[in-house]
Amino acid sequence: MQRPVTVVTGTTRGIGAATAHMLAEAGHCVIGTGRKRPENTPGPFYEVDFADADATAEVLARIVAEHEVDHLVNNAGVSQARSLEDTTVADMDLHYQVNLRAAVQCTQAVVPGMKAKGRGRIVNLSSRVVLGRADRTPYAAAKAGLLSLSRGWALELAAFGITVNTIAPGPVRTALFDRNHPPGSEAYNALLKTVPSGRFGTPEEIAAPIAFLLSDGAAYINGQVLYVCGGASVGSAPV
Repeated sequence: MQRPVTVVTGTTRGIGAATAHMLAEAGHCVIGTGRKRPENTPGPFYEVDFADADATAEVLARIVAEHEVDHLVNNAGVSQARSLEDTTVADMDLHYQVNLRAAVQCTQAVVPGMKAKGRGRIVNLSSRVVLGRADRTPYAAAKAGLLSLSRGWALELAAFGITVNTIAPGPVRTALFDRNHPPGSEAYNALLKTVPSGRFGTPEEIAAPIAFLLSDGAAYINGQVLYVCGGASVGSAPV
């Protein structure tokens, strides 16, 4: 049986890297992307800065010319802690370009091939912050937009055998997370108190449900959002 070809955006580190390695171990041919090639990549890798729409279009054209893509994981993103009053137009533009516009471009690039096959899986990475969190104005706006697009795309593409689902992680220990919440800091400890499970997630714990949604067993799951957040999307545990 031919290995499924899966594009995962933002595989340099964190959730993207964990997803790429987990899928490769499961038999996928993983096409990775990112601004810098990692030392250990499980498959072909294409360097691209998703903030640049023209560079994104060029790389995507190369990918679909060189590979028959079965699956897409829109993981690449940028997250900055910004309050309403501190948010600039440049902040909004950056989060829109990387978290939202690039995902649209990536999806547009691979959907024609999926339609031709009569099958495809698309998983978008949103965030628990879409339910509300202070000091995340540009990030929350972009991730909420991606979640909404996922639902619309699921309706558009279902007739072609293509499913579109969303994973919305809660706090996960990645390099990006640690930059925004230095371990032991007030911000770190305050956020930890909001997670009923009493700990932050790992990249592998996000990669696992992504892998499931790409599987044949998930063929009847479409247009859904799964919060992988230690219960934080439900509320705070009793003290």
